[in-house]
Amino acid sequence: MANDANDPITLFITWTAYGSWLPGDARGWKKWKRGEQQPQPLLEDWCKDRMKEDAVLLDEQHRESVEAVIRKHSQIRGWELHAVSVRSNHVHVVVTVVPKTGNNDYRAADGIKRVRDELKANATRVVRRCENPIANAKVWTKGGDIQFVDTDDDLEQVMIYVLEAQDRMERDKWG
Repeated sequence: MANDANDPITLFITWTAYGSWLPGDARGWKKWKRGEQQPQPLLEDWCKDRMKEDAVLLDEQHRESVEAVIRKHSQIRGWELHAVSVRSNHVHVVVTVVPKTGNNDYRAADGIKRVRDELKANATRVVRRCENPIANAKVWTKGGDIQFVDTDDDLEQVMIYVLEAQDRMERDKWG
């Protein structure tokens, strides 16, 4: 069933801070057009050796600023923000958007990527203006993961993951 370009689309968007989750990572990783990949320590080391800058980790002020700008930008755009979680090394956003712009040559896929890219651009702007600004040329890794949330049950599960499971995983990790 094809969606009309005016139909709302719910997205689960994730992107990582530069250098914080490299190809080959022990936590697993995704390869473009090939999906989930197994850990490959030699690949991770190879990628780490080729990094042009130090890895980026977000402190509390960065995280609060990124969350605030995501909330503000979603409100300005008229998007329904369901959940946002800004971690030290990645960001999760669950948002419902209508990707059409009115341009006949416009593709919905471009609009979906534009949602992610606008959020990342605004996040970059605010972390560069913090008291402890991130000066790296690259704050985020290229692109990011975008998954469609098709049902109310899926939305509930992804919101639990974003809003609750991340903290549980951290508590379990540190005891």
